[in-house]
Amino acid sequence: MNNEPPNWLYDETKHVGVDYANLEQVQRYDSMHQAFRDYEAITEAIVHRLGLGRESTVIDLGAGTGAFAINAAKHCQQVYAVDISRAMIECCRAKAEAAGLQNVACRVGGFLTYEHDSEPVEAVVSIFALHHVPDFWKLEALKRVARMLRDKGRLFLSDIVFPSQNENLESAINDWIKEMAKRAGPELATEVAVHVQEEYSTYDWIMEGLLQRAGFNIDDIERDGLQTTYICTKF
Repeated sequence: MNNEPPNWLYDETKHVGVDYANLEQVQRYDSMHQAFRDYEAITEAIVHRLGLGRESTVIDLGAGTGAFAINAAKHCQQVYAVDISRAMIECCRAKAEAAGLQNVACRVGGFLTYEHDSEPVEAVVSIFALHHVPDFWKLEALKRVARMLRDKGRLFLSDIVFPSQNENLESAINDWIKEMAKRAGPELATEVAVHVQEEYSTYDWIMEGLLQRAGFNIDDIERDGLQTTYICTKF
C-alpha cells in the first residue's frame, strides 16, 4: 500500500508568517505569551466547558509549546500534543518531562498529516492554529478532526476570525496590534501584523460554514474583538 501523500497536498511545513521551526524563535514565543496569558486558568476553563475529566482523552492540535496540553494533563487521562513544528514539540516534551507527566504523548504532525492511530477521543482542542492553512484546506482539516472524535465528541476551536458585520476592520486590526504592543511588547505586535498580512485567518461566515459542513453542530460562539471561540459537537 502506498502511504505517500499526494503531490498536490498542501505543505503544512511551509513557512507562513513567523518561522516556528527556529528554536530561538520558539523560546521567544513562549516567553512573550507567558507574560500576558494565564495558561492554567485558561485550560481549567476549557476542561470545564468541554466536560472533561480523569477518564478523558483529548488531542491538542497545534499544541505549540504545550500551553494547553501540559495543564490539561493534570485533569485528563491522556493528552496528545500535536504540532507541525518539531522545535515546538521538543519544547512541549521537555516541559512534560520536567513536570513529571507521563500522560502527554508528543507528536509531530499537522491538521492534514497527523494520523491518530488510537481510539477516537472525547475532545479536540485547537487554539490559534487553524489559520495556518488556507480555506480550502481548513475544510479538509476539520473533516479529519471529526474523524478523530468519538460520536458526540467535542471541539474547542479558538482563532482569529474576522467579523463580517464589522464595517471598520482596519480600525479593529490596528487596535489589536496596539493592544498586543501594550501587553507583550513590539515584537509580538509585529507578529500580529505579519499574521494579518501573510496568514489565513478568514471571515466568520466562512468559518461557521466550514464547521457545519465538516460535521459539527456549533453549540456556542464567543467573540472577543477579533478572537472567536467555537464550542462544537460532532453530529
